[in-house]
Amino acid sequence: MCEARSNADRAGLASPRLPRGLTGWLALGGVFLFPGAAPAQAPGGETGRIEGVAVIGPSLAARKTRFRLYSHYGPGSQPAAKRPAAGNELGHLVIYLDSVPPTAAPAPAGSGRLAIEQINETFVPHVLPVARGSTVAFPNGDPFFHNVFSLSATHGFDLGRYPKGASKSVRFDRGGVVQTFCHIHSDMSAVILVLANPFFTVPDSSGRFSLDGIPAGEYRIVAWHERIKPIVRTVRVIAGHTTRVEYAIPLPQEDARSD
Repeated sequence: MCEARSNADRAGLASPRLPRGLTGWLALGGVFLFPGAAPAQAPGGETGRIEGVAVIGPSLAARKTRFRLYSHYGPGSQPAAKRPAAGNELGHLVIYLDSVPPTAAPAPAGSGRLAIEQINETFVPHVLPVARGSTVAFPNGDPFFHNVFSLSATHGFDLGRYPKGASKSVRFDRGGVVQTFCHIHSDMSAVILVLANPFFTVPDSSGRFSLDGIPAGEYRIVAWHERIKPIVRTVRVIAGHTTRVEYAIPLPQEDARSD
């Protein structure tokens, strides 16, 4: 079974208006759970699985993005950076477990090359979640110089100027949020989310997500988006079963009124 504890006050979220199609589900401060449903069987008897759907509220999809050089999340006073299309917001949402004991977390599997490209004066992807200890490349695909840097307390760096076709890399050994910019093009920005274990995912274009191979136990599951505070809940994973979680991702009302 899936358990959740309300954390709306600590997350600073107002009770969201339920989108169509969510009527009849139990709303717990932004997380929607299938009430009374027995957990489905999942492959493997030693581990369990989490799957679900995330829904982006209309206030989040419509809000402009602003950045601070030093902040870890939320709106700021930095001039508006290039904003990815509203339809891509699900691709900027990261679902992860943050309370996995080191002995229970497997070593990060090889996921191929991790990179944030510079294309048409834009960082692609805009949000990149990585496991701690990963190395990220920053190839320049534009016909002019870029200078990628970060002032983040998590991991500050400055790669200097380099031309089209060149690439520089950074290894991230400390967990946290790394907001990334370009010295030459002030409207470019990206976010690297460095996580302590490999149990993280980004929803697909329909909002569906899954986490596999999780040892049985109780965990904190986090929905992270750069424009709101992380939504933190507790979930129980049962070996050989699938736990289903539904997320509604709104903006705090006070932020929505600030535009």
